[in-house]
Amino acid sequence: MHYDTTVTEPELAWQEQALCAQTGPDFFFPEPGSSVREAKRICLLCDMRETCLTYALDNDERFGVWGGLSEKERQSLRRDQA
Repeated sequence: MHYDTTVTEPELAWQEQALCAQTGPDFFFPEPGSSVREAKRICLLCDMRETCLTYALDNDERFGVWGGLSEKERQSLRRDQA
């Protein structure tokens, strides 16, 4: 996961508890056109999923799987909320 230096450490503490921190970034930031199915499966099991998705939406994360949603799914969610 990418750590933004403008965010204070306590705000990122959830990332240490997230399952993605234990699996590495390859599943969550796949090559273009690659499947994100495995990343989403891991996200479904993660207690930090909601926090992760909120973080991604609040920080306009444009790449990778965050909170169980792909880039396109988050973009669609943003449009629906607007």
